[in-house]
Amino acid sequence: MPSKKTALHQDFKAPQVSVVFMGTPEFAATALKALIQEQYHIVGVVTQPDRKVGRKQELTAPPVKLLAEKHALTILQPEKLDAATIDTIRAWKPDVIIVAAYGKILPEAILRLPGFSCINIHASLLPRWRGASPVANALIASDTETGITLMELDAGMDTGPIITAVKTSISPDERAPELLDRLGALGATLLVQTLPRWITRQITALPQPETGIMLCQLIDREDGRLFWTAPADEIYNRYRGLSPWPGIFTYWKRATDDTVRIKLHTISLQKTAPAISHPAGTVLEIGEKVGIVTGTGIIFPTMLQLEGKEIVSIEEFIKGYPDFIGSVLM
Repeated sequence: MPSKKTALHQDFKAPQVSVVFMGTPEFAATALKALIQEQYHIVGVVTQPDRKVGRKQELTAPPVKLLAEKHALTILQPEKLDAATIDTIRAWKPDVIIVAAYGKILPEAILRLPGFSCINIHASLLPRWRGASPVANALIASDTETGITLMELDAGMDTGPIITAVKTSISPDERAPELLDRLGALGATLLVQTLPRWITRQITALPQPETGIMLCQLIDREDGRLFWTAPADEIYNRYRGLSPWPGIFTYWKRATDDTVRIKLHTISLQKTAPAISHPAGTVLEIGEKVGIVTGTGIIFPTMLQLEGKEIVSIEEFIKGYPDFIGSVLM
């Protein structure tokens, strides 16, 4: 019985090559799933070790591992890409290595292994946003378009030649999780459409442009700290880019003199300032809403969380902490 083809490529037949896949999050699992559906010969999957996540610190397997287990693929989860790990990958005899958000820079010893190169699926239009957090950086910078780049990996940080790329627009209210999901699907489709032509030498990778280079800012927990003197749209874009982690937060010094941390889980904005001038960070009742004055405009929190407490609506929060109205956030 002939094999059933996917909607990605109805007349497609996967080249007879041995593939090693290296990736960790859901973005990468989407690409791995596409390779499995197209019946590529996947000789091994390399992903990050299981990590403790969440408030309960439960040991959790990465999405790529869960998918690989489901399809009985050989899995490697090294803490380091050391000599033993490289020897294992070499023994798999990969013709091509596909990399998607693996989480570590590959040493040259791995880059030299496959005859058809190490191909990286990068979630930006290179050379803009080279680095580990291109989606967050694009949203924080209020970019209106982004895309997927397939590139040959070299020893640099996302500096290798470009095989192909595809653009997509960014909607004004799109947050990192939604955009990353769309880019994951876009990357998977582009990969299975491009890989046969790459293997049959129908495509030549071209050097990246020397202009338009932008490097990603490394994201850490403190990047979510808000400064209310910034314009409302700048704060809103930071919220979009840093959702769900690390999220955005502020500090509230209460009348009792204790200072508490508040995480803003969902917000909206108004670009115009209130009719009466108030210091940036002032919490006001504006009609039926609660707003926070910014350098230009207003931010409306809708779901928020006092540190150590549950996430609640702004209405519930005000019921429990009526002194929040009129305070000035830091």
